[in-house]
Amino acid sequence: MWHPLAPLSEFPDRAGREFTVEDRIVAVFRDGDRLWALDGICPHAGGPLAEGDVTPTATGAIVTCPWHGWQFDVSTGKHCLSAQIRQQRFPVQVEEGIVMVELP
Repeated sequence: MWHPLAPLSEFPDRAGREFTVEDRIVAVFRDGDRLWALDGICPHAGGPLAEGDVTPTATGAIVTCPWHGWQFDVSTGKHCLSAQIRQQRFPVQVEEGIVMVELP
């Protein structure tokens, strides 16, 4: 099911925003025209991933958890040092200027 979040204009470039969708915390990240959504709670200690620094890469971006520095590739959800650790990803689309996320 697709859930409207906010107008695209309200998403700062190279940053994240946090939303509560169906009792889940979802972090949406933007780099230019690219958008990604991940589970917004860091698995290490529950830090808010949407508040982390976003660093662009050739294939996506890396978000660094502001609490303890864990890093995740926002395009895959994979932890940057351990492939066994992965944040759940969610599809994102923009429809009539509104960013929407799909939850299973």
